[in-house]
Amino acid sequence: MQPTMRDDTLKPGWNNADAQALYAMDNWSDGFYSVNERGHVAVCPTSDLTLQIDVMDVIRAARTEGVSLPMLIRFQDIISARVHRLNLKFQDTIQECGYAGTYRSVYPVKVNQLHEVVTEILDAGQAFNIGLECGSKAELLATLPLVGDKTLLLCNGVKDDVMLSLMLNAQQLGQQVVPIIEKYSEFEQLMALAKARSLRPRMGVRLKLGTRGSGHWSESGGARSKFGLTLPELVMLVHQLERDEMTEQLELLHFHLGSQISDIQVLRSAVKEITQIYADLTLRGLRIRYLDVGGGLGVNYGADYSNPDSFINYGLKEYANVIVYSVKEICDERGVPVPDLLSESGRALTAHHSLLVVPVLGVHKPDSTSPTPVPDDAPAVVTRMNAVRREVELTEHVAAVLECYHDALEIHEEGEQMARLGYLPVEHAAQLETIYWSICRVALRKLAAAELNPVPAEQLELEKQLTDLYLGNFSVFHSIIDHWAIGQTFPVMPLHRLLEKPERRGQLVDLTCDSDGKVSQYITSSGTVNYLPLHDFSASEPYYLGIFLVGAYQEILGDAHNLFGRVDEVHIYARTEEEGGFWIEELLKGVSVKEMLSQVQYFPNDLDRRMSEFVRQQVNAGRIKPNDGTRILTIYNRHLEDTTYCNARNNNTV
Repeated sequence: MQPTMRDDTLKPGWNNADAQALYAMDNWSDGFYSVNERGHVAVCPTSDLTLQIDVMDVIRAARTEGVSLPMLIRFQDIISARVHRLNLKFQDTIQECGYAGTYRSVYPVKVNQLHEVVTEILDAGQAFNIGLECGSKAELLATLPLVGDKTLLLCNGVKDDVMLSLMLNAQQLGQQVVPIIEKYSEFEQLMALAKARSLRPRMGVRLKLGTRGSGHWSESGGARSKFGLTLPELVMLVHQLERDEMTEQLELLHFHLGSQISDIQVLRSAVKEITQIYADLTLRGLRIRYLDVGGGLGVNYGADYSNPDSFINYGLKEYANVIVYSVKEICDERGVPVPDLLSESGRALTAHHSLLVVPVLGVHKPDSTSPTPVPDDAPAVVTRMNAVRREVELTEHVAAVLECYHDALEIHEEGEQMARLGYLPVEHAAQLETIYWSICRVALRKLAAAELNPVPAEQLELEKQLTDLYLGNFSVFHSIIDHWAIGQTFPVMPLHRLLEKPERRGQLVDLTCDSDGKVSQYITSSGTVNYLPLHDFSASEPYYLGIFLVGAYQEILGDAHNLFGRVDEVHIYARTEEEGGFWIEELLKGVSVKEMLSQVQYFPNDLDRRMSEFVRQQVNAGRIKPNDGTRILTIYNRHLEDTTYCNARNNNTV
């Protein structure tokens, strides 16, 4: 029997607004995600607030087209909306303060190199003259054909002669390609290559500022930064350009404080510091056109102040104000013209547009079995535990509940010791375990109802022990590796059944064999907690969780732990005339088992040959019949074409 999707029905005292508040959606959704009247997560990807796309409708449509789960849904219109918000906010700020220069955003492709993401950003940013930034040879070769004679392409990172030559070639073609000098030897390489061609190369310079970044990536700024010129090296470079009469070739000054700047005051300090340097060079006679404040425009993942990787203390308007007003203030004080402004925002443009759909495969509950009647001849340790169970069920006094829990702990420890010594048979040990967890569940319910302040240590321990493990069909290491690597908190919540109050406490664990393969921090109305309110799971119907804001970095950084690879993708555009308000623009199949094995040198032809030889040996030895051997070999080869993830029953229907 195929699983079917239950209809959400409104439960008294609980509605979609309660669900939206419980999962703190207003903290992280930025207006793009909400809970609709059907109890499903909905997406509002455009400025038309009346157009809402039901995520469950998208899953149904994608499954009809043959998409496997887990799946990544890209709402491409959100990218366009983010591009417009960023550029329009800077335009408004420039107009408000009478800034004489312009602003251009530059997208660093390292954040998400998918071709469709990059082209969507370029299309959305065409009216704003948006640019690109690359940081490696592969990214340079990918982006050169995308930029014409007006699109700015900044080239950061370590550069060899090949890369510098490619940049000079692009400049000869009239492309707006600007190598950013990260170390003095790159300047010497660039000048030597240009001299051999009798060229006057355009360039920018990244500086090591005294101001350090904030948050996890603070080492991207400051004197200990991996990249950038020191002030003495900058002066050496300027002297050389003056000797060569090429000062006009230095077009850009750049700094980068790191991704996800959590403290706006740090940015203010850095902007003022580099503007003073800009003013000094301008008064010296250099005509620097651009001031590039780098990346770092933060995204609020909904976490609290204690997690700077997931929380920022400013909004887009304040970000633009700090940059524009700070530059204007310094330039006015120093009597120099203001530069055109650039920023390299990537996370802020792409994070919101991707949603990972994770089907739940099963749930492990420590109290999954109910106590059975205790026989008269049961061991004393079992009867004592059962007496505690009856007592805790009857009492309502907090002190008595705690005493029952303490008694249960002591008896449980005694029973475990007896079992280890062979004095408690497995059947009675199992009964003792069942009664113990029943006591824990009742004790936790009564302690929580008392709303004690401070919360007793026993309640905190019970909450930890009685958290269910929801097995999700995904890999933390592939899809949200920053959660494992740096503790970044991603919003996670059910995609449906949100008109039903979630009564279970759960942690989401993945398919990998690693104990770290779990989501250990969640965003709720109570702040950042170590469990997620979830619904009871039934194997007869699908239960889908969504992991949000995964559009930046996660796919590129993700690894192949246990050989789990890229998931299926669907690219969605909003269309009012289409059923459900959307259409599927593209489907991308995830990596197959065969493709994944090839990456680690298990080639399909060799595997087939080895498996065929082994089956033939078993047939010749009379262990299996030829027909069975053929069937086994066919099944083996067929599943090489499968997704690397589970083909679970709950994947089959919505």
